[in-house]
Amino acid sequence: MNCERIDSANREVINTFIRERWYTTVMVIRGRQIDMTATEGFFLREQEKVMGLITYIVYDGILEITSLDSLRENQGIGSMLVDRVVREAKERGLQKIVLVTTNDNINAIRFYQKRGFDMAHLFRNAVDVARKVKPEIPLVGEYAIPLHHEIEFERVI
Repeated sequence: MNCERIDSANREVINTFIRERWYTTVMVIRGRQIDMTATEGFFLREQEKVMGLITYIVYDGILEITSLDSLRENQGIGSMLVDRVVREAKERGLQKIVLVTTNDNINAIRFYQKRGFDMAHLFRNAVDVARKVKPEIPLVGEYAIPLHHEIEFERVI
């Protein structure tokens, strides 16, 4: 699989992948709307099919991961993409990487902790607030866990 940077030549393919995975190109994180069609990122392609994608925004010396998707779990796709973003943050001289996941996303909570990220903040009822902007967010998430909170992880570079 080839790891490629998102650019103008592949942007529409990436936007289509985002819509297929997230049903929209708007992400709500900590109450703010992120236009996913404008994020930076990397993706892994096998032949012409996108197999994994990581997107991020950069601000105030921080790289914030806005999404991570892998079409094949437990095969190293997510790890390769996170490693590439860590390298990107180091190359840019950034201070830390942050990301937010929801309280039901047990797999992500485990995944990020195993890769050196620590829980930094709990945003109680943030998903309930986000649901007012993005009503398609379900009430119940993975493992039948009620979906209410956001958890911020960080990794200092």
